[in-house]
Amino acid sequence: MPMQKDSDFGTNDDKGKSEEYCEFCFQNGKFTDEGISMEEKIEKNVKIAMEMGFAEAKAREMAENTIPTLKRWKKQ
Repeated sequence: MPMQKDSDFGTNDDKGKSEEYCEFCFQNGKFTDEGISMEEKIEKNVKIAMEMGFAEAKAREMAENTIPTLKRWKKQ
């Protein structure tokens, strides 16, 4: 999710803005979908992007290329 304005950013447990996560993924210092696997997250995001009007192939490409690079999902 492109985070360009304040309302796009999630919130930390101190109610400050998260520098890393969007409002849909991170609220009050916690992931909104705690316990979800990366594969499930990709499928969830594909569905959301399709609802926003993206073709499935483009939605899948974006999710598969972006989600694994996020700090939450990077392999240590």
